[in-house]
Amino acid sequence: MNRDLKELEKKIDYLFSKKKLLRQAMIHSSFANEHHIDKPDCNERLEFLGDAVLEAVSSDFLFREYPDKPEGELTKIRASLVCEPTLAFCASEIGLGEYLLLGKGEEATGGRNRDSVVSDAMEALIGAIYLDGGFANAKEFVHRFVLNDLEHKQLFYDSKTILQEIVQAQEPGQILEYGILKEEGPDHHKSFEVQALLNGQEIGRGSGRTKKAAEQVAAYRGILKLREHICT
Repeated sequence: MNRDLKELEKKIDYLFSKKKLLRQAMIHSSFANEHHIDKPDCNERLEFLGDAVLEAVSSDFLFREYPDKPEGELTKIRASLVCEPTLAFCASEIGLGEYLLLGKGEEATGGRNRDSVVSDAMEALIGAIYLDGGFANAKEFVHRFVLNDLEHKQLFYDSKTILQEIVQAQEPGQILEYGILKEEGPDHHKSFEVQALLNGQEIGRGSGRTKKAAEQVAAYRGILKLREHICT
């Protein structure tokens, strides 16, 4: 059951003038289908808008934050900040999944904690704030909840490369590979669950809308596990 949206407003320190926009941002397509809500009234249109706002705000921020970096590096950093795993992590910090309106099937299969679902909701929330309070309020939200702790979040984007480097540095000849545990959903809305295996043993697991995204999450969790092992 989704929680009171007033709680969410307090968490993000933004009070909506048009409460309908906040509710729409929390309506997943599965809930809309089950309750015969018109397709345009779920959060997909807001997600589309929020994605554009997020890209504009993050591009402006990085352009000013790194005046000496070339376009290619800025593009790479931006990609690390707006990718699905990073947005899902941002969403988890405010417990966004708890406020979603999901269909019974999506709820039963763990949609409330699925990266693809909560990252889409994060973008929809940005879109809703933009429509309700304008660009300045949306920008403030993105700066506060997405563009914080850059070093940590960039790790999501480079996780496969970083994990490979850690493994190679530890001991030559180790085998790092990725295996698909689950693949479900129609072609236009696939979901993958992947495990990262080191010498046949699972060190991390992740899910995502693409196999690559799921591998990045699995690799990231593998990095955390190996670092924890090194430190203990």
